[in-house]
Amino acid sequence: MNRVDGMNRGITDVMPMSSVEVPSLQGQVSDEEWAIRVDLACAYRMVAHYGWDDLIFTHLSARVPGPENHFLLNPFNLMFEEVTASALVKVDVDGNPVGPTPFVTNPAGFVIHSAIHMARDDAHAVMHLHTPCGQAVSAHAEGLLPLSQTAMVIRNEVAFHDYEGVAVDLEERERLVADLGAKNAMLLRNHGTLAVGESVGECFIRLYTLERACEVQILALSAGDDINLPPQGAPEIAAQQGAATLPVASKFLAWPALKRKAYRLDPAFAT
Repeated sequence: MNRVDGMNRGITDVMPMSSVEVPSLQGQVSDEEWAIRVDLACAYRMVAHYGWDDLIFTHLSARVPGPENHFLLNPFNLMFEEVTASALVKVDVDGNPVGPTPFVTNPAGFVIHSAIHMARDDAHAVMHLHTPCGQAVSAHAEGLLPLSQTAMVIRNEVAFHDYEGVAVDLEERERLVADLGAKNAMLLRNHGTLAVGESVGECFIRLYTLERACEVQILALSAGDDINLPPQGAPEIAAQQGAATLPVASKFLAWPALKRKAYRLDPAFAT
């Protein structure tokens, strides 16, 4: 039985939970890991806040500091609005939990995220969504069009990966990594969106930018009138500006603001 089959079988052993009570891991993991856990739990809560979650079926991950290449994933049976820093499951590159946990993880999440974390040293965070607009744009033959400033900022960073079925085949990892290359965003054809970042905050803001661009594209194309394309050279200028400013804005401006928002909404994510 391969690793993914075993993980699928483990799902049937999870008992339904009427309430979620998770012992705190604060003080039981390094300060560096705890900070990443809080950031990643915040990202889950903000995905839920913006309505980007797909019940329990998408995933955000972050690498834990250290040479072991461990990373954090969400418990498969929690809604994103329930995810906390302590509930996140630490797994190794084979998908095995590191330390005791009452939870299992999403097999598709393991395949997609382990592929990128193992192949890219700079991929400290990886986020993948199934939003309707993201899936719709991923089904367009030309992918993301330069119809908005947001799209022009992110468009040059977007790679493409053809659909191969639900991502539980470990052999797909090599093809996924090859298609992503050195880019930091991806449209998974007929599937959804994906972003990579050197931090949880950078990854989230990049994903937000991609999702907003997809939403605008669907709204613009559904309006029925002729579409105005930007003048020659403008998309390239916007792309250069985005590459220079997005990492800085996410680290010092947008992500700290989103964390303050998450604390106002429900500070329990950081427990």
